[in-house]
Amino acid sequence: MQSHDRIQVGIVEDDVIMGGSLVQRLNLEGYDPVWWRTGREAISAIGEHRPDVLVCDIRLPDMTGEEVFSEALPNLHSTPVLFITAYGDIEQAVRLIRRGADEYVTKPFEMDEFLGRIAHLTNWGLREEAIGQRSLGISRVMRDIEDMLRRIADVESSVLLTGESGSGKEVSARFLHQVSPRQNYPFIAVNCAAIPSELMESELFGHERGAFTGAHERHLGYAERAEAGILFLDEVGDLSPALQAKLLRLIQERDFTRVGGEKHIPFRARLVCATNFNLEREVAEGRFREDLFYRINVIPITVPPLREHPEDILALVRGYLSYFASRFERNVRSMTVAAEEAVLAHDWPGNVRELRNRVERAVAIARHPRISVHDLFPDMLGADGESEVPTLREIRDQAEKRHIERVLALTDGQLKAAADILGVSRTTLWEKMNKLGMSV
Repeated sequence: MQSHDRIQVGIVEDDVIMGGSLVQRLNLEGYDPVWWRTGREAISAIGEHRPDVLVCDIRLPDMTGEEVFSEALPNLHSTPVLFITAYGDIEQAVRLIRRGADEYVTKPFEMDEFLGRIAHLTNWGLREEAIGQRSLGISRVMRDIEDMLRRIADVESSVLLTGESGSGKEVSARFLHQVSPRQNYPFIAVNCAAIPSELMESELFGHERGAFTGAHERHLGYAERAEAGILFLDEVGDLSPALQAKLLRLIQERDFTRVGGEKHIPFRARLVCATNFNLEREVAEGRFREDLFYRINVIPITVPPLREHPEDILALVRGYLSYFASRFERNVRSMTVAAEEAVLAHDWPGNVRELRNRVERAVAIARHPRISVHDLFPDMLGADGESEVPTLREIRDQAEKRHIERVLALTDGQLKAAADILGVSRTTLWEKMNKLGMSV
């Protein structure tokens, strides 16, 4: 990544209208576009100054986009690459993806679609903590969440993010911070489950010198250190009843006192909470205060598990692959076809957190430039050491079965409607379901 403030997008495009449009729109979106009209010009420039993301047309006057990619590869390192392709060149684009490129977009495309791809790709060259700050994903459900967070960014209402562990609740909270007027103030993340209850009050509100044994000096708590930024309380359902009462007072009065102090300190931050608990059930069973629940649940947002937005899986894997390859200084740029199939077939019970863990380990142990199934899923070896890695056919069958199940759920089990969405005839869908052992 370059040291400039704006993300630099290198564009290799010979079409004057297309290139000019991309430059104009990227400028408006806050990027720093650099436009090269030939492949040779781009290769020379990249050798001197690597952009943060590269956009390249496959058809150029002096060479192909594939040739640009091959020659520029030694200087690209972990730079994300997006190819622009006509429909007839899709096979070549897919081949480039398998060689280590990141995405392709087919002409004609909507500018918003293009910008969404750029935003998602540019997440990965930043610090890992910044992942998701420009875009949460390319799937419809994640784009809807992103749109909601943008719409509520300039209000003060409390937000409650719910979802399974590892699904990306903190990433969503960081995105809200980044797009809000509070972005120049701190984002303070607190894991309520990780702090012993007897220490939580002091950690949250701070304490004065001499407030208790061992308090040798004044300590500023999270609520004070957040200033006018965002205070993010993860696993808020783990707070003790006493802390729930104190949090309620913080929200109602918008001030607090340090432990052992008397001075009332204004609370200026916006409160964002997260939980993987069903707080309504916790309220009904008397484990969570009803009045606090309604205070933190002003704007509820559910972050779905990764298995419900599989469109984002490969982009996430490639992004983390790029991040860890750069961090560990490994010459790893892509995955084998079998690894991609296995990634798409996996259920990801640990969600994005599991995905990150598997990719980090795979990059660390990889012996070749392309990540294999064994790198990502070493736990597929049985106790006798024999491989339990499924065949490509088994992986494809699993992926197809899950996708058909999702579409059938959308159409309330109506085969004709599902077949239309899947782009096949009703008979073909029936035969496929029968082959996969699905009830028809």
